Amino acid sequence: MKTVTGSISAICGLMLSCYWVPASAATVAVSPGTGGLQQAISAAEAGDTLVLAPGRYHGPIIIDRAISLTAESPATSVIVGDGAQHVIVVAAADVSIQNLKITGSGEDLSTEDSGIFVTEAGDRALIRNNHIEGNLIGIYLKGPSDARVIGNRIIGRDDLHLSEAGNGIHLWNTPGSIVEDNDVSGGRDGIFVTTSRDNIFRNNRFRDLRFAIHYMYTNHSRVENNRSTGNHMGYAIMFSSHLQVYNNVSIDDRDKGIVLNFTNDSEFAGNDVNGSPEKCLFIYNSHFNSIQRNRFRGCDIGVHFTAGSEDNSIFSNSFDGNRMQVKYVGTRLLEWSENGVGNYWSDHIAFDRNRDGIADNHYQPNNLVDQIVWRHSSAKVLLNSPALQLLHWAQSQFPALHPGGVVDSAPLMQSQFVSQQ
Repeated sequence: MKTVTGSISAICGLMLSCYWVPASAATVAVSPGTGGLQQAISAAEAGDTLVLAPGRYHGPIIIDRAISLTAESPATSVIVGDGAQHVIVVAAADVSIQNLKITGSGEDLSTEDSGIFVTEAGDRALIRNNHIEGNLIGIYLKGPSDARVIGNRIIGRDDLHLSEAGNGIHLWNTPGSIVEDNDVSGGRDGIFVTTSRDNIFRNNRFRDLRFAIHYMYTNHSRVENNRSTGNHMGYAIMFSSHLQVYNNVSIDDRDKGIVLNFTNDSEFAGNDVNGSPEKCLFIYNSHFNSIQRNRFRGCDIGVHFTAGSEDNSIFSNSFDGNRMQVKYVGTRLLEWSENGVGNYWSDHIAFDRNRDGIADNHYQPNNLVDQIVWRHSSAKVLLNSPALQLLHWAQSQFPALHPGGVVDSAPLMQSQFVSQQ
């Protein structure tokens, strides 16, 4: 039985479009049963809301009109796929899917089997507060504009080899889309985005993945207030530009906290990387980035940069308790201070006689012996030899022998980092 709900108009926030619902929109109660859900969708009119009673519903289903699909109570209505394809396909604009449990997709990466697959026709799709578990790919946005993925719990397949697993949320060419407040675990990457622009990823949580967030060929976008815990890598930003990466956290990620690979003209501020066994920050062939007010702590290497990567602005950061603060193999002297403000280095022993918060002597993290060992790894066996000890002494007495590297002419006496999470 249908119940008229009246006309509804919603004014959406920044970067979101308005949703129009016709006056004839109705609420339709749907009960479990083979084929019943697809039949109800096929009988619905644009603007209708289908409310699913608790129980199991058989997929796959295709939503080809602007309707809302929801449950009487969150996660009590379960849509189960056939294990061979997508569970839900969204092939119309202005579709809403909320409060459901979705499981049972196929496991073929070549056909991109997903719990929810949104086609390029699915502009302004809203996927909110769903429990999506046991699918190859959790949610795939393939081509729609201005989609929203909000507040979902996504648990990937942990029974597959990493090369066979899918991503929690996968985006391709989906400009203006927002992914926020989701909890993603298991599978390959938490969010993987490629060939897109004007996206916002914020307030998401990631664990037990390869990468928390993986960027490829995506520009003019924002990544903020996300948390990565115990993944292989936190934030892999690759072949992208004009990004704002603010106030994200990486805790105990196995290999690296943040990676910049061919990343240019972007801003990284307020990020906190803590306890990566390998590197807090790795910069490869990336230029003209602003890296400031971040904290890199408790890693084997605070920041490693190579393949150029010398034209970046790096100041007001905190390098705290890393076994090696900076690794740079090059001959140029690079200044890591700006307008009289440098970085905080926990291993810098210095005085501040005028009490202006800036150390009286500059900081230079790497010496000639470091350069020799990096270039010729077999030289490590000679670290305690008289020859290398003599080099240490000679460089301390004659600073002009320094081969190049990072120089902070205005190191901070105290960390200026303030956590935003």
